[in-house]
Amino acid sequence: MSYTHWIRSLVARYLLALTDRKRMLLHLVSGVAMIAAFVTASSARAPFSRAAKVSSQINFGPNVYIFTPNMPLSQIQETVDAVATQQVPNQFGTQRYALLFEPGTYGSSATPLNFQVGYYTTVAGLGQSPNDVVINGSIDVYNQCTGGSCVASDNFWRSLSNLTINVSNPTFGCYTGEFWAVSQAAPIRRVLVNGAATLMDYCTGPSYASGGFIADSEFEGGTIVSGSQQQWITRNSQIDGWTNGVWNQVFSGVVGAPAQCFPQDSCSGPYTTLATSPVTREEPYVYIDSNGNYNVFVPSVQFNSAGTTWANGQTPGSSIPISQFFIAQPTNSATQINAQLFLGKNLILTPGIYNLNQTLLVTRPDTVVLGIGFPTLIPENGIVSMIVLPAQGVMVSGMIFDAGIPNSPLLLQFGTPLGPSSSSDPSALQDVFFRIGGAEPGQANVSLSVGSNNTILDDIWAWRADHGNGVGWTDNTADTGLIVTGNNVTAYGLFVEHYQQYEVIWTGNGGTDIFFQNEMPYDPPSQAAWMEAPGVDGWAAFKVTENVTSFKGYGLGSYSFFDQGVKIYAANAFEVPTTLAPASMNDLLTVFLSTAGFGGILNVIDNTGGPSTIANPDVPVTVVSYP
Repeated sequence: MSYTHWIRSLVARYLLALTDRKRMLLHLVSGVAMIAAFVTASSARAPFSRAAKVSSQINFGPNVYIFTPNMPLSQIQETVDAVATQQVPNQFGTQRYALLFEPGTYGSSATPLNFQVGYYTTVAGLGQSPNDVVINGSIDVYNQCTGGSCVASDNFWRSLSNLTINVSNPTFGCYTGEFWAVSQAAPIRRVLVNGAATLMDYCTGPSYASGGFIADSEFEGGTIVSGSQQQWITRNSQIDGWTNGVWNQVFSGVVGAPAQCFPQDSCSGPYTTLATSPVTREEPYVYIDSNGNYNVFVPSVQFNSAGTTWANGQTPGSSIPISQFFIAQPTNSATQINAQLFLGKNLILTPGIYNLNQTLLVTRPDTVVLGIGFPTLIPENGIVSMIVLPAQGVMVSGMIFDAGIPNSPLLLQFGTPLGPSSSSDPSALQDVFFRIGGAEPGQANVSLSVGSNNTILDDIWAWRADHGNGVGWTDNTADTGLIVTGNNVTAYGLFVEHYQQYEVIWTGNGGTDIFFQNEMPYDPPSQAAWMEAPGVDGWAAFKVTENVTSFKGYGLGSYSFFDQGVKIYAANAFEVPTTLAPASMNDLLTVFLSTAGFGGILNVIDNTGGPSTIANPDVPVTVVSYP
């Protein structure tokens, strides 16, 4: 079934069942089986065993380590080092971990706590404020070295949040400071860094890095070294300064951000700087209250905001007791998880791989679906992994959607245009990542479809793999990374790469995208195999459809490199209606990534801007404002 027919069928079923929730579930999954499985779900918990402490309240499973300030520092160091030793080189492994720190102080200037963060590892404080958990030391990501080349361009799928780092590693030589040398899908959120910080690992070369995301964080004590980072977005934070920029650095609502400066030739940028962020909603997080009880805090929506949510006290929002969550483990079936969602529970997905033989259904407004330790959902039998129907106030965050075999029409359907929505209670997807191939063979027509109005997208990486397992033009097939049909959707930090047709299709009105990073597919076998229409070479990376009358874009980049030994061209990187208001699109660029590749992009946007090809490799071709 085509994607268009599938979504029409979904909407039709939704309308038929709009007033009858139980009937809706019966249309989409076997509701009887779900309820029958409830008794099993309530008792099917995996055993828990490890050195680190866990509250008797809750079982997060064997791959969540919870540390307390009264633990011997040597025990904590041994645990975090053992996880790092396994995970730092483990790009496509199945292991996932969360390292959680209860409120208090860990390490000292004399005996700091220093450790690295590898793949599929969440590091987070369990305080209500970032000030409640203090690490005296550093939490680092370094280059990975292969064949004498040391880079950070594959440092994906890890996160750091909700704590304070007083940087202390004076005996580390070149590595003195907080190092977070990462690329896509490696966010920093709600972190206070006191001391030197760098987003590249300049201690080994050539030190390439390929982009990242910071939100709701504060950096004090020095200028952040961006260095070799090709692109980066920083949102609603406070910084003391920023150096370098390479191609595309975006700041939205950042106190202390560099002044607007695009393109780089005109100043010291390239910087795209917005004084405020139009609408934001920070990611939910687990915390322990003063009575020792676990809760999940859900931040409130913010409008036209700048700086952190916690600069003047507690982040605005509301708490949900942990008792209102079903804490799922990979041993739980989709039927068991759906039964709990149907009964009104929110959902926490703990670390691991979830093989789904049934679509996960979120049917209640204001549901929170929170992943810790990069839980990964893989569909079986060509199903859709998750459907969110009434996407008002729904929060989905902190997880990976992998494609499976056979082909799925879609991995995540987030709302429908006919469902309820509210600008005062917007839904949000934060730190949600998609993969087609790489870890395992997989195929999907579309990774993410956003149908609900007033949705916020906050750090999305949709990746058709260019390396790893099951990779090839006819192997990990995927048309489009993101389709937006809802109105007034706002995105920050869209990373969409290597899909085989339009990588983003935006058909909703009133949309805004602040930062876009794209690489076109490397592997079209011929120009004839990659044509948007007769006479139109290639496919645009970002397509705003002709029905759209209002859209705004800021800091949008698309890169090309074709490695099949034949010349492949894309006519445009961006295509938008020429009837958009003047200056709707701002600070756009294309780059040809190789000094030895073939083909390239012929224009930045709508036959405007000129080519980026082998004739001008690694040089941004820019359009400051369009139309």
